[in-house]
Amino acid sequence: MKKIALIAGAVVAVLALTGCSKKQEAAKKGEFTVEAGKLKVAMEIGYPPFEYFAEDGKTPTGFDVELGKAVSERLGLSVEFVDTAWDGILAGLDTDRYDCIMSAMTITDERKANYDFSTPYIGNGQAIILTKDSKLSIAAPEDLKGLKVGYQAETTSDFYLEKYAAAHGFTYVQNEYDKVMNAYKDLEFGRIDAVISDSLVAVSYLGKPDTVFKQVWAGTPDDYFGVCVKKGNKALLDKINSAIADMKADGTMTRIYMKIFNVDLSDSIKDVQ
Repeated sequence: MKKIALIAGAVVAVLALTGCSKKQEAAKKGEFTVEAGKLKVAMEIGYPPFEYFAEDGKTPTGFDVELGKAVSERLGLSVEFVDTAWDGILAGLDTDRYDCIMSAMTITDERKANYDFSTPYIGNGQAIILTKDSKLSIAAPEDLKGLKVGYQAETTSDFYLEKYAAAHGFTYVQNEYDKVMNAYKDLEFGRIDAVISDSLVAVSYLGKPDTVFKQVWAGTPDDYFGVCVKKGNKALLDKINSAIADMKADGTMTRIYMKIFNVDLSDSIKDVQ
């Protein structure tokens, strides 16, 4: 009888602990976020001017950082930026490591099949960059035939050039990088002939007073960046969309454009609002 009583008591204790554990877990989770009171934002911090580390090597800065701070403030939440490798950033969203992705992520049909996106917050096209002392004559993507072209793997630039080359019947020497800044670095040191990147990324390299780069071609803005959230998290998506709409209306978005790009890019999304 004592043994039975002890076993019964142990079972009750385990159930009580399990119940407490579940309650504690529920208390840690927010209404629409993975952690109460906090918006956890994933980004690949190595993609200037959208996300990169400040001179101290520790503080995230850039357009998406400013966006994340402004959105979280409007949601009444603190913000935490989670530095994540690009090739695993969507998997982290699937497993609830964070609430959303703000990392210059292009809204595509393929991604929309598995994830939800906010309204666009900026429009983007592609650009081809050379060094100023380059003797190459390039006026269009087909002029990259046979050249060493650098780009960040698994990005819009990668997909764009691959499809364009196939459609126009030419090949180029692929030089894939895990971070776009490494492509620009190799271009500067003459290890590759050209870089293709988002035109908005090129701005940060071309705008420096001592830049060694020049832009020789730019495509029409034809893709748009949005905040990516887990499929079905309508509560969070609606709140983010509301925050972005308010930021466009009260001039906050324009101030962020000007701070990062020194130009108002509101027109880049005027046809998709």
